[in-house]
Amino acid sequence: MKHGLTRAWMFVLFPLMFVIACVTVNIYFPAEKVESVAEEIVDEIRGNSQEERENPQKNDETSLFRKTLWALSVSPAWADEVTEASNPVIRALKKKMKARYIKMKPYYKMSALKENDNGYVSLENIQGLGLKEKRMLKTLVHGENKDRKNLYTEVAKALKIQPGEIDKIAKVFAEKWQKPVR
Repeated sequence: MKHGLTRAWMFVLFPLMFVIACVTVNIYFPAEKVESVAEEIVDEIRGNSQEERENPQKNDETSLFRKTLWALSVSPAWADEVTEASNPVIRALKKKMKARYIKMKPYYKMSALKENDNGYVSLENIQGLGLKEKRMLKTLVHGENKDRKNLYTEVAKALKIQPGEIDKIAKVFAEKWQKPVR
């Protein structure tokens, strides 16, 4: 009798342990959400969205077509999800970064600054700049990178993304930062 009971438990426990051992944790990274948020934030900081508002006739027909197409293609499930990241910290960071960008813009145009693939900015070609300019530019880059790190952390919190995924968020933002400066 004991031998039969042990066999029965083996037939139940072994498959159960096998199923439990095969379960993996799949952490979903919402790349589309992050991309949408990144584009919105970068455009706001760089003034691209404001420029489009000031020249509404520039791409009016194309813009209307895109908005209509987007509205028709959004699934109801996706429309309910959070696709915007905003809180007081993010708004304050965007304001600081926008003011700093105005100072950095000429240096982007002269290739003294470079947008890296990791979502941060670095000094590139600073030969020909005076000592005072180099120091000022280093300070701007340091402040910008510090604020970007904080921004990526806050976006992760707002979109409920694990802190370990912040590097992925930075890389998504990098694609948006690397668009040519107007």
